[in-house]
Amino acid sequence: MPVAPPVENPPVADELRHVVIADRPVIAFVLGGGAARGFAHAGVLNVLEQNGIRADIVVGTSAGSVAGALYAGGIRGEALIAAASELQMKNLADWTLPNRGFIGGERLQGLINDKLGNRPIEALDTVFVAVAADLRDGQAVAFTRGNAGMAVRASSSMPGIFMPVTIDGHDYVDGGLVSQLPVRIARQLGADVVIAVDVSKRPVHNTVLESTWDVLHQALLIMSEAVVAAEAGEADVLIRPAIGGISLLGFDQQSDAIAAGEQAVRALLPEIRQQLVEHTRRKAKR
Repeated sequence: MPVAPPVENPPVADELRHVVIADRPVIAFVLGGGAARGFAHAGVLNVLEQNGIRADIVVGTSAGSVAGALYAGGIRGEALIAAASELQMKNLADWTLPNRGFIGGERLQGLINDKLGNRPIEALDTVFVAVAADLRDGQAVAFTRGNAGMAVRASSSMPGIFMPVTIDGHDYVDGGLVSQLPVRIARQLGADVVIAVDVSKRPVHNTVLESTWDVLHQALLIMSEAVVAAEAGEADVLIRPAIGGISLLGFDQQSDAIAAGEQAVRALLPEIRQQLVEHTRRKAKR
């Protein structure tokens, strides 16, 4: 079996520390996973940009790492909406014979790197972290430098669909398994105000579960909800777009997801501004 050539400048997970020091509140956008539901992130980020609310730190898991990398790379506003439109399954899926997954992920990696001008994570406009799960020990891993496209690919590699991404002898898969909404990582990086966006699909209560798939799907949603809940309450502002009708693979509903993201954040703009005012006062007293 041929050995794959080493990847130039592979992603690295450095020890987390405060990376932005400022006399004003340090703002972090935390973007959660949700496959096609993640198009809502583009809508949220677009409205925040229109209102002059920008992140000092962006932490993303899975679909959130995709949107987060583009944002951190300086792709903002309508340009981000346009870039998101290219993220269709036909452009991302490099199908392969079953080998620990059905999609290799190289296309996603290449698309992200192309959009970012092949810049590594540490050379992006905004501090960026992509969260993945180490398949060997189940730990959350925060990639802070190195190949941005590969970090996003690792963060987005849904087990059983995408092949795990091997980096320095470790296999990495979708970060949503262990940190669906990585608020704590943002805090470790020094965030004062965390604006988190949850695009996960929640279980339907009091529903009739008739088939094996119904039971399995509901169980997975319950587990996912528990992972989200572990950190969601630690955000200063939690945005949950109304995307209950969009499936994980609903790439044809991109426009609906973006619109839902825009609507959800507009409703919370007063709360976001109030948080910024309060944290500005607190910081001025220190």
